[in-house]
Amino acid sequence: MRRTARTPASALLAAVSLALAGAALAPAAGAAISWGVCAESNDIACGHLTVPLNPTQPGQGVITLALRRHRAPLGEAKDAVIALAGGPGQSAIPFLGTFDQLLGPIVATRDLIAFDQRGTGFSHPLSCAVFEHPRSGSPRTVGLCGGEIGEERGLFTTAQTVADIEDIREAGGYEKLVLYGTSYGTKVAERYAQEYPSHVEALVLDSVVPPNGPEAFERPTFAAVPRILRQLCFQAACAHITRNPVSDLGRLVRRMGGGAVHGTLIGRHGKAERRRISSNDLVGILLEGDFNPLLRAEFPAAVRSAVRGDDAALARLLAHAEGGGERSEEEAGPEAFDLPLYYSTICDETPFPWNPLANPTKRLHEAHAALSAIAASAFAPFTRANAFALSDIPACAYWPDTLDGPELNATPLPDVPTLILSGADDLRTPTSGALEVARQIPDANLLVAPNTGHSVLGADPTPCAHDALKSFFEQHAVKQCKDRTPPPIFRPTPLPPRSLSEVAPIPGSPGLPGRTLHATLLTLGDFSRQLFLALLENIGEALFGSGDISTGGLRAGWGAFKQGKLILHGYSYVPGVTVSGKLSSSGAGTLRIGGRAGADGTLRVSPHGSLSGVLAGRHVHLSAPPAGGPVGLSASLTAPTRLDGLLAHPKSLELLHARGIAALLHAVFGD
Repeated sequence: MRRTARTPASALLAAVSLALAGAALAPAAGAAISWGVCAESNDIACGHLTVPLNPTQPGQGVITLALRRHRAPLGEAKDAVIALAGGPGQSAIPFLGTFDQLLGPIVATRDLIAFDQRGTGFSHPLSCAVFEHPRSGSPRTVGLCGGEIGEERGLFTTAQTVADIEDIREAGGYEKLVLYGTSYGTKVAERYAQEYPSHVEALVLDSVVPPNGPEAFERPTFAAVPRILRQLCFQAACAHITRNPVSDLGRLVRRMGGGAVHGTLIGRHGKAERRRISSNDLVGILLEGDFNPLLRAEFPAAVRSAVRGDDAALARLLAHAEGGGERSEEEAGPEAFDLPLYYSTICDETPFPWNPLANPTKRLHEAHAALSAIAASAFAPFTRANAFALSDIPACAYWPDTLDGPELNATPLPDVPTLILSGADDLRTPTSGALEVARQIPDANLLVAPNTGHSVLGADPTPCAHDALKSFFEQHAVKQCKDRTPPPIFRPTPLPPRSLSEVAPIPGSPGLPGRTLHATLLTLGDFSRQLFLALLENIGEALFGSGDISTGGLRAGWGAFKQGKLILHGYSYVPGVTVSGKLSSSGAGTLRIGGRAGADGTLRVSPHGSLSGVLAGRHVHLSAPPAGGPVGLSASLTAPTRLDGLLAHPKSLELLHARGIAALLHAVFGD
């Protein structure tokens, strides 16, 4: 649902300019969808439908909607599934195949239709020349964009999209629709059900935005942060890191104040640079964790380290979060997300705390006054300033007024068959929104999936959500997910040592050699995790390109996965201890241990994951760590095989697109 400010606007704009035929006539009643075979697939039909620009005043002109249809394989479908993307502003057409895989058996007897909502993708995307300039994206630029679009910007909101869906139903000859929406798509589905309840077969609402959401200051998101951090540390999972991850985060935010801390980031080729990290960046890292559970797993230790004055892990975590991007909204190319459409919808529909007829300065003054009246505890361990920065208030204050104010939707939600899916770890659309909608639909089925972030069907690492979808359409009871235990690879990572003296010797190997042996194991575990993160940021290139992935150490050096081998070059995780060498795809190889603080020597890694060799003239040995422990220990000596398994997994890219990062990781590393 939420756009983050770090996304470059120029990368999101559609290439096609706005083309509205103001003098054209509205389509005749009963117009049919013009279907044809898509060039890219014989199984998918490409179509378009001409609809009124203004559904309430058909004489104002028309626009053409782009659609894709996957026909039901069994018989002639009387009903259809309309799959709605998020945003607002996200194109749905690139995800038709993903929708087909996610929905599985429910599209066996129903047609599946994805269409680009008006103003996005191939359905007359909105565009603004002012966003093409290098310094675009400022609040004032957003206002210029609204002026550039003109008065028609008010015709690209949820209400018009709902009217378009009804036109699609009538033109397609369908009796009823199943509305499947994710994030903002749930708001569209809810609004359609309010307007046309008799035409709804069922609602599937995944990652729910309530009918009058989002809240202007994102209070549900901030209220969910403490709960989600405690869930991450469920069953003493953070005992090796901290007693209280929420308290740690609060201490770090207070240390930052209105400014920032600075940490040293080691780049993928071993070059060091200083990185600025603000409390707003901490919010961004947590939000990016909605899509990548490995980021969340790193968060408690990185924050605790920063509280102790060591900011290196936090600098590296921020770099990973920024490198990951908004996978669910932007990965499908330049037509995948339309920023002007986002503002057209959000700025017109959100109930901001100001007079819509006021000028930007007055609006911002009123917003700050409203924010000051909210208790600081509503945003703790973050602050009111973080809430203001995350919100769309700074940008929408400059958006030209189109209406007298946002239309508050007071229509009750109808009692239609409804399945509501919420990720217990979702910060973008927290479970509070799902509960709010569930309370309004008496017979709604609500499933809260543990260890799952945004977009439940694409993020649940277990079959639980898909089983619930199947049971719902078979009219069986929807069973709650029983197991709350996260897979080992999702568990919080160790606290990075500030010196070798903080590393305990390996039992049976006392003194400096034993500490160095343990430090080597921790270093390999860190290297394994960082390569997984780097690989997931470049999964397409890794699967179809050279497969070379590299990452920097926490303290120094670099490492890479090249042509099936792990290469370490002075890679350092524990200060003063470096690891160099190569490991084959079987996991075997030789490592050279050096650095100013550790015991120099050579270690041999066996294919079974044991370490043995000589450090400071003393023989040392470590058997393979037991499976099932923290990923830094259990997977550290099996990284080559696991990375090979991820790259060689026959459905890696398919799993990533259809089920998300969590499912892909769980499929390969779930043991």
